[in-house]
Amino acid sequence: MMDTKAFRAMLAKIMPGYSWTVHRATKGATCLTATGIQTSGFNRLSTLQVTYSTDSKGDWYKARSAGFGKRAPWLHENGDLTLALALRGLQDHYQYMAAAYDGHARALQGARRAAAVPAA
Repeated sequence: MMDTKAFRAMLAKIMPGYSWTVHRATKGATCLTATGIQTSGFNRLSTLQVTYSTDSKGDWYKARSAGFGKRAPWLHENGDLTLALALRGLQDHYQYMAAAYDGHARALQGARRAAAVPAA
């Protein structure tokens, strides 16, 4: 089981743009949780929560994130064997969703322009 100092160091190394808080773990706990936030002034721009757990199968990292504000709902979560893979999977999901929504937006925009062009 990793200690809280090593967990914080790993988080700060991989995601230095977040201010990290590693939450207290009870004696004998099998998981650690940390919350990272990005702010601009008093506005919370992004929240990232990472959970590290270990069992007989090995280490497991789960990352989830929320958008603007302190009470924003969690948008998505991803788990993997390493912290880097868990974060990459989360980022890949958001990039996939952004591309899908962008495609739908362009289709709607194109249909609106096509209707505005008079038929010859």
